[in-house]
Amino acid sequence: MNILGIVPARMASTRFPNKPMAPILGMPMIGHVYHRCWLCPSLSDLWVATCDPEIVEYVDSLGGKAVMTADTHQRASDRVAEALLKIEAATGVPADYVAMIQGDEPMLDPRMIEELAAPVMKGGKVEVVNLIMKIESREEFENANVVKVVLAQDGSVLYFSREPIPSGKKFQGDIPMWKQLGIILFSRGALLEYTRMTPTPLEIIESVDMNRFLEHGVKIKAVPVDYRTFGVDIPGDVRLVEPLLREDPVTGKYLPDRG
Repeated sequence: MNILGIVPARMASTRFPNKPMAPILGMPMIGHVYHRCWLCPSLSDLWVATCDPEIVEYVDSLGGKAVMTADTHQRASDRVAEALLKIEAATGVPADYVAMIQGDEPMLDPRMIEELAAPVMKGGKVEVVNLIMKIESREEFENANVVKVVLAQDGSVLYFSREPIPSGKKFQGDIPMWKQLGIILFSRGALLEYTRMTPTPLEIIESVDMNRFLEHGVKIKAVPVDYRTFGVDIPGDVRLVEPLLREDPVTGKYLPDRG
């Protein structure tokens, strides 16, 4: 099975300009993500999709592969779909599935991609898979930069929101608090269909790509994982993630001198 890894990245983030090239332990953040992705044996190939020459130049310096995409994309999924077609045209190798790994997950554990791919590697007829993780604090639950997830009984996603959902105002028990991780698997057909779908109201309101699928009736399978990870959303997150990354054993596999 050909699972193509694509890391979307752009410099013009509104919350954190130039984020992919922000240094963490002396290495640009996109470098950490790229090296960690390549430690996953499930990926057949790995590319970075970007609209910025600076990122292409950096990936080239690593001996990696990058593809230029339009600078008009509002959603990472649309950028990845464009990249998919360009990569297939360049390599002549069609993908069965595409793993989209956001470039702001510098603590990505390669085993997370293994768990992402597991439902299809086992022969399951799944079109879209999204990793999720438990939220452990009220502060994180109320943080608008953290995308919350509500699940159905069958483990599929009901809704993504930046608001703290489900509500606990009329409930005295433990609230199931889940967050979306920026690590998503698409079948080739589902990803290309995404770009043909009309952008939807809830997708725009929440600024969450995957709500487009839900509003068009496409099921998203949620896979809970439990790893020590930390997504970088704003500049202040760098100083929080740096000591964690220094202690992470995966870091030593590609960055022996951790500073």
